Amino acid sequence: MSKDKSGKIPTPQAVRGTQDMLGDFADRFAHVVETFERVRRLYGYKRVEVPVIEPTAVFARSLGETTDVVSKEMYSFEDRGGESITLRPEFTAGIARAYVTNGWQQFAPLKVATHGPLFRYERPQKGRYRQFHQLDAEVLGSDSPLADAELLVFADQLLKELGIAEGVTLTLNTLGDAESRDAWRAALVEHFGAHRGDLSEDSLARLDKNPLRILDSKDPKDRPIADSAPDIDAFLTAEAQDFFGAVTAGLDAAGVVWERNARLVRGLDYYRHTAFEFVTDRLGAQGTVLGGGRYDGLIENLGGPPTPAVGWAAGIERLAMLIADDVIDNRLDAVIAVEDDSLLNYAMKTLAAMRSKGLAAEIVATGSPRKRFDKAGKIPARSLIAIGSRGGQSYTNIRGDSELTIAIDTIIRAL
Repeated sequence: MSKDKSGKIPTPQAVRGTQDMLGDFADRFAHVVETFERVRRLYGYKRVEVPVIEPTAVFARSLGETTDVVSKEMYSFEDRGGESITLRPEFTAGIARAYVTNGWQQFAPLKVATHGPLFRYERPQKGRYRQFHQLDAEVLGSDSPLADAELLVFADQLLKELGIAEGVTLTLNTLGDAESRDAWRAALVEHFGAHRGDLSEDSLARLDKNPLRILDSKDPKDRPIADSAPDIDAFLTAEAQDFFGAVTAGLDAAGVVWERNARLVRGLDYYRHTAFEFVTDRLGAQGTVLGGGRYDGLIENLGGPPTPAVGWAAGIERLAMLIADDVIDNRLDAVIAVEDDSLLNYAMKTLAAMRSKGLAAEIVATGSPRKRFDKAGKIPARSLIAIGSRGGQSYTNIRGDSELTIAIDTIIRAL
């Protein structure tokens, strides 16, 4: 194990934006993942795994050479064979690559979900780390607006099951079809071009290659110009209007509350139709907890056939930070205090029987026998079991939750 110059073992925190997890937050993190796994099964999303390391070209071609992720944030390096490889900064590109290279078109429409670590070299902020973790859900091979609606209903149910839906708002926009988007893009280039001398440096760089991104600029210098830019609605084709109408009708039918945000955009040309974010003010300025959209041109960008697709991602750390203290019950079902060492084998047999029946249990059998009960009582648990002897007779005393004590008593009597 390597050490620094002081002889100490470096911690992850020595690399800005990384973290260790233990106890409460680790439990919250696991709760998010477990809830996601349960809900994605309700919607028929298959589990998918993609590599942490991909050829750099996968992300450069999918995210765009001029985006901040590719130009500033990716962890890319040459391996010993001279190939440029990258630690994945997001899931969608890898899933799209796998869809093409593995011939998964035969399963279309394919609904998949995954979760795991991602890596971006960016300024750490609340709930965001250079190694961070996301949930991800995608539908590949479907051009139906019902796929968009179902994906959003899935996300909405996930937030409700996590107990964090209150104070979180679904904001929704349409980017139109290719014809709508091209007409809107041309109008934006004309609008921003007329104010070229007043734009920030970043927005000037985006003007020719990524003008839609100027709309969500956080630079105060850009805001008056962005706020006066034309909306997409003036350029939507009838087909694009119908698509967005079908998505919102599906949400309304499912009881999902949403708000229109005509300034919500996705800068890359392969994005189409639906763009969305679930936002909150409970995490400060960086308020997006889940976001995504339709990316009908991505797989074609990667060398595959034209393939419609839609997906979303959510930061696990951010979701975990929103979970209330009383949502997760970390108590054991039972703790056994062994007050007589001659009964240790019997206590171990009892412990094994309870665990085999799905009860979380622990045993206290070290230290002074007279103090074990008090020690066991300090461990958070729904019931406390004392196993000891008195006057040459062994006894088992169960205290706690009435229904649980009856279940434990039944298990012990069957030994």
